[in-house]
Amino acid sequence: MAKEKATKLEEEELQPKEQPEKPKKKTKFPLLIIIAAIVLIVGAGGAYFFLTGKGAEHGKGSATKDSKEVQGINFALEPFVVNLMDQSGTKYLKVSVQIELSDAKLAEQAKNKTPQIRDAIITLLTNKTSDELITPEGKLLLKDEIKQRANQILGEGTVINVYLTDFVMQ
Repeated sequence: MAKEKATKLEEEELQPKEQPEKPKKKTKFPLLIIIAAIVLIVGAGGAYFFLTGKGAEHGKGSATKDSKEVQGINFALEPFVVNLMDQSGTKYLKVSVQIELSDAKLAEQAKNKTPQIRDAIITLLTNKTSDELITPEGKLLLKDEIKQRANQILGEGTVINVYLTDFVMQ
């Protein structure tokens, strides 16, 4: 009898056990979609809060101040045609200049002082030689000198930058 029990046990071990079929595992795909959607919603909400909420008020204040300091209004002057101070012969320079003012309110003041600004620029240009102005460094120096003279006329810090919009030497 013990042998019968042992053989029955061996037979049972050799035969596959009949187990009820387990349901197939569901994929984790829907779970990943749900998690991604939650992260996306939370991220969008955070971005919205930052851009329109209290976070944006602090950020906008400093950005607005910086942009006001950097941005100005351009004031165009009539083109200049002058003789350069060359010893070798007569050379001409035609240059158009725009000055960037720190505030739009200063445009009226610049308009009223245009003759003084033009006189200062003409005096500066006629004291230059073609060799000085032909190099990029010479043009940068010219722009700095125009800026200094315009600031002397309009008030310190009024002119932010000078742009040479046309430059022809002959």
